Amino acid sequence: MKVLTIKQPYASLIAVGVKKYEFRTWKTNYRGEILIHAGKSVDKRALEEFKFYNVDCPLGCIIAKGIISDVIEVNDAFRKQLEKENSLIYNHIIQDKSFKGYAFKIDNIHLIEPIYINGKLGLWNYGK
Repeated sequence: MKVLTIKQPYASLIAVGVKKYEFRTWKTNYRGEILIHAGKSVDKRALEEFKFYNVDCPLGCIIAKGIISDVIEVNDAFRKQLEKENSLIYNHIIQDKSFKGYAFKIDNIHLIEPIYINGKLGLWNYGK
């Protein structure tokens, strides 16, 4: 199964359904089931900014399963959509007009029992 490694607290915010998009500078044609891997690095500024969500932020493990249902180019129209959806969570993308990239839309997300494993760059494969 495909896996995407994401810094904390973003991985946990996706896992609990608060954040519905993950942003990358590259796009993928892949659509389907995805595992969310919480990387070993932490965005300390974001951890402080989003602490009121009170989410657990484990490191170095797969924490959720979902579906990549769409990959959307980030442009001004999409930034306006993000602002309507959740201007706090997506503020960095809304404000950073220099970001040229893509939003991976992650649906049907649910937490799973953590699987401790090292992450990788890009979409990578995990199989038991």
